Amino acid sequence: MLTFLARAFLAPVARLIWRPTVIGRENMPAEGPVVVASNHLSFIDSIVISLLARRPVSFLAKEEYFTGKGLKGWASRSFFSGVGAIPVKRGAGQAAQEALDAGLAKLQAGQAFSIYPEGTRSRDGRLYRGKTGVAWLALTAGARVVPVALIGTQHLQPVGSRRIRRVPITIQFGEPMDISPFGTADSGRARRHATDAIMARIQSMSGQEYVDRYNEPPPATVRERVRRFFRARAEL
Repeated sequence: MLTFLARAFLAPVARLIWRPTVIGRENMPAEGPVVVASNHLSFIDSIVISLLARRPVSFLAKEEYFTGKGLKGWASRSFFSGVGAIPVKRGAGQAAQEALDAGLAKLQAGQAFSIYPEGTRSRDGRLYRGKTGVAWLALTAGARVVPVALIGTQHLQPVGSRRIRRVPITIQFGEPMDISPFGTADSGRARRHATDAIMARIQSMSGQEYVDRYNEPPPATVRERVRRFFRARAEL
């Protein structure tokens, strides 16, 4: 009910104020599990997708948005719950798998779930190599993937700013992708090739320069360097 009310009220307000250009909204399947895979330019991207998609779309949000006290805490919980956010702990390893499991639960319930294959937002506007969790989700749940390209949202709410500006933005929903021909979820090669295909589709819509490396800082420790090495090997 909260999600229905939030979309019924906030979506028309967002369209009236920002007048976004929405392309291919009908490409989102009306029912069944769907992985919404998008580029990532701004904190507000998840809210834009949730409000402008054809159907409710869940996404991950840090748990701090749900644990505040008093009226401000209540308002934060209500807003993020209303727009489809799922509270998760941030971090690597087990926390990352728990985040994927939370998304998988939504897909197995026949819902739509959005994920950013890049992992974190791009600071320079380029599109980075996708992490294979997006393919794992879709292949495990038997879900189709709807690629999404966001354009201009980095100006809607720039990094470090709490103010939401009135600037033109575009969101394009691509045609659904069936990635099952790439193989099964337990195959690193299948996940890698499927993810690359998804990123290629996003890049073709967004027009961003593609960078064939992960959007993450250089490894600070030997342990992190080794972890990344074996992660890359597992994807071959």
